[in-house]
Amino acid sequence: MTLGLVAVGGKNSAFSGEFKVGPSLTVAQRPAISSKVQLTGAGASFPSPLYQNWFVLLNKKIPNLQVNYQSVGSGAGIQQFTTGTVDFGASDIAMTDEQIKKVSRGVLLLPVTAGSIVIAYNLGGVDKLRLSQAAFVGIFSGKITKWNDPKIVKDNPGAKLPDKAITVVHRSDGSGTTAVFTSNLSAMSPEWKSSIGTGPTVQWPSGQFIGSRGNEGVTASIKQSDGSIGYIEFGFAKNNNLKTAVVQNKAGKFIEATAKTGASTLAAIKLPPNLRAFINNPDGATSYPFVTFSWLLVFKKYDDPKKALGMQTMIDFAINEGQAQSEALGYIPLPKTVREKVAAAAQTISPAFKIQVR
Repeated sequence: MTLGLVAVGGKNSAFSGEFKVGPSLTVAQRPAISSKVQLTGAGASFPSPLYQNWFVLLNKKIPNLQVNYQSVGSGAGIQQFTTGTVDFGASDIAMTDEQIKKVSRGVLLLPVTAGSIVIAYNLGGVDKLRLSQAAFVGIFSGKITKWNDPKIVKDNPGAKLPDKAITVVHRSDGSGTTAVFTSNLSAMSPEWKSSIGTGPTVQWPSGQFIGSRGNEGVTASIKQSDGSIGYIEFGFAKNNNLKTAVVQNKAGKFIEATAKTGASTLAAIKLPPNLRAFINNPDGATSYPFVTFSWLLVFKKYDDPKKALGMQTMIDFAINEGQAQSEALGYIPLPKTVREKVAAAAQTISPAFKIQVR
């Protein structure tokens, strides 16, 4: 059987190759896809390991439905979706009103997963690292250049921090992960906001800064360089055994990225009708600072009714069985209230199949 998948990430991907099967579709719920339907998508590397899992499982359940997804970054995903070269896009930053106006077939922004961005590091002899907001803003702005800087030492009494240069690894491509990370830093630091700012790409400082493509590339660069630090999706750090910093939140508490702290942050967010919600330096003593939804970018209209049915089937799988795979791969399962809103928004794609939140 041909699996509907374009593998990405290679040996550095967070995908482990093992699948956990969630609850099955009943015969009544399973859509009748009697001939081959192929869907192509491209976009964010952030959810790519999870999407790999989903699309293989979906193909096993419905062999006639094949989904191919390429991890090219959120910026490229939005571009390919806008030009219509793919059937769907994926992004960690929801499209703007101006971008949506360029798509004649209309756009649905569907948050189908969520996750945490972590500050991963490689520093021999330091297994635990705490970073205040002042410390990590200073590191990524290029103002803190040594591991034994007083701001880092203050957060880590007793740690043997070396007199060693810090190498900062950042994304070199247009990245939703970068947009989420920098928007949080802008919310934390007026100086960051006025100097480096926010976006899928920013002008990083000169010095010990290295650009790498995708979460896969940043993960690999950190693993290969002692003294390095960078921002990546939690699952990439977890599945590649990278150490991650415990970071200070808005309330002044030092919080570790876990499924529990991510879910706590997510639970306080209310999605508006357009399903675009951004979480920047959230309130709450247990909130983890870097949490984001990740959106599928879907056309409101598909000329081919079989593709429309395939898309709706894929979305149904994502918000139901797909959520059972989330935590094991480092993502945050979506609350039922969010999944219900996604189901209602996606219902118009194909009248042939009613999405039900299970």
